[in-house]
This record gives sequence, C-alpha cells and structure tokens, in this order.
Amino acid sequence: MKRYNICILGGTGFVGKHLVSRLAGEGHQIRVLTRHRERHRDLLVLPTVELVQGDIHNESFLKQYFAGQQVIINLVGILNETSHNGKGFQRAHVQLVQKIIQACEKNHVRRVLHMSALNATGKKKLSHYLLSKGQAEDLLHIIDTLQATSLRPSVIFGAGDSFFNRFYRLLRFTPFVLPLACPHARFAPIYVGDVVEAFVHCLHDPRTIGQRYDLCGPKVYTLKQLVQYVASFLHHQPAVLGLSYSLSKLQAYIMEYMPGKPFSCDNFQSLQADSVCKDPFPAIFDLQPRSIEAIVPNYLTRQGQRENLTTYRSRAQLYTRQRQ
Repeated sequence: MKRYNICILGGTGFVGKHLVSRLAGEGHQIRVLTRHRERHRDLLVLPTVELVQGDIHNESFLKQYFAGQQVIINLVGILNETSHNGKGFQRAHVQLVQKIIQACEKNHVRRVLHMSALNATGKKKLSHYLLSKGQAEDLLHIIDTLQATSLRPSVIFGAGDSFFNRFYRLLRFTPFVLPLACPHARFAPIYVGDVVEAFVHCLHDPRTIGQRYDLCGPKVYTLKQLVQYVASFLHHQPAVLGLSYSLSKLQAYIMEYMPGKPFSCDNFQSLQADSVCKDPFPAIFDLQPRSIEAIVPNYLTRQGQRENLTTYRSRAQLYTRQRQ
C-alpha cells in the first residue's frame, strides 16, 4: 500500500478527527492546518501527524504548507454564518476552494479529495449553504490540472456528532413539548466511519478521480422520526410537535437573530430538499453502510450516563457545602 504526504483542512472537526486517526493508522504523513493548535493536542499523540497553526484563508500560508504534499483533503464547511446574506458561506466554501486551487497549482499538487454535501448545486439557489457547496465542488472539477473527487453525504452521525447529540441535549431540558420546524424533511443519515472509509478508498483507487459520490445510510427517516428516536433515550420523553410550513419559517426567522443562531432561515431553505440519495450506496466502496440503530445507542447512552454522574456530583457537592 502506497503511503502519501497528505495535508488536511478541517482536520480538527468531527469528521476530520476520525479521518486523521484512520489515515495515521495506515502510516501516511499527515499535516493538519488549524487556527488553534493547542486546542487539539489529542491529535499530536498520533505518530505521523503534524499540526500547523495558521489561517487557512491566508493564501501565502496555504502555498507554504502545501509544499511537499501529494494529496489535499478539504473538509471545511459551515452550517451557519454570522451574516444573513450568504457572504459567510461564500468565504468558507467558495473562496477557500479558490485559494486551495491556487496553492495546489503553485506546488504542483494534483490530487484533491473534497467534502461537499448532498443536494449541493451551483446552478440554482436552494439555500446559500447548498449553493456555495455546489459552486466550490464545481470549481474543483473544472480544473484540468487537478484530480478531484467529491463526496456528498447526507447528515453524518457518530460519537461527537452535532446532530443526535445536539437534539439529545436540547430534549434533556425540554419538559413537555418540543416544537420542531420542518418535521417532514427526510434524511438518510450516514455513519462517520463509513464516510471515512469512502475517503480512504478514494485515496487509493484512481477510478474515483473526477467522480462525485452521493453517500447515504441504509434507511430514510423524517426529521420528526429522528428526534423522537433521540427522545426514546431519555427517562422523560417530551412530545415532538411538528410545525407547519408557515410556523417553521417563523421559527427560523426568530432563531436567526438569537445568540448562536440555533436555527436559521438558510437552514430552513436547505430543509426544503430531502437529504436522501436517488441511487444505492456506491458499489465501488465495497461496504454496507451502518444504521443509526447499530451505532447511536452506544454513544447516546454513554453521554446520558456521564451527564447523570455530573449531576449527582454537583448535588453531592452542594449538599456538602450546605452541611458545613
């Protein structure tokens, strides 16, 4: 098996950490570009991993650290922006890819693996998120000097995800009813380990060059079904109240301006297109995608146990202080 010098952007994120660990296990030399090196020291225990601190939006920085690399993997993506006009998505997705292309050309790097998104399209605006993801993907695939492969997953789940874990935390503090926007939006959640295996396969299989692969799990669920599934892991199970189209849009508008923007108008627009695949899982990857039922209970149950332990400790400490 050939070993590569690989530079990863977005390597400290949810998918990134899983992928870095997998690639390091194969003996590849991994360079991870990150803004905050000290926050991700857990990656430094991997023997072939180098963390380099810097601004990935700085063209000179990219050109400097793409030197000597054989493969670039771009995992950078945002689901929300601080502004409301799409400029944040354009910067994070499209402008960054433009800089990646320039840095690749400067250093004669040809192979690029790119994380896109299911339903991404640069031809029509479903949402700023999907439009910018599609435009970035198209940019990579029209450059003759690059050998690009794009992976387009549905929502990704696994230990540390921002989907099931987020709803689990939200439901824990929901006493009776959770009003849920876009309850009929459909997803085919894909396990992070299966996404990682697809990336690794693309690295070694030249047949994947120039291809774009939609990645979905084995089952399709509505958003309401997924949230109800998460609720089943709680001792108290709040009801999930699906909102109408108009009320969903209103909720998005209100939350757009809340701290942290937990749900936005752009999220609402993205949910108008079902995140499901038209075709079976790509046979070229030779794997059977795992279901949420096989994976999710393992980490949601552990999270609940940890949070209960934390609660018990806090109560014990409070009781001790009161007795003193």
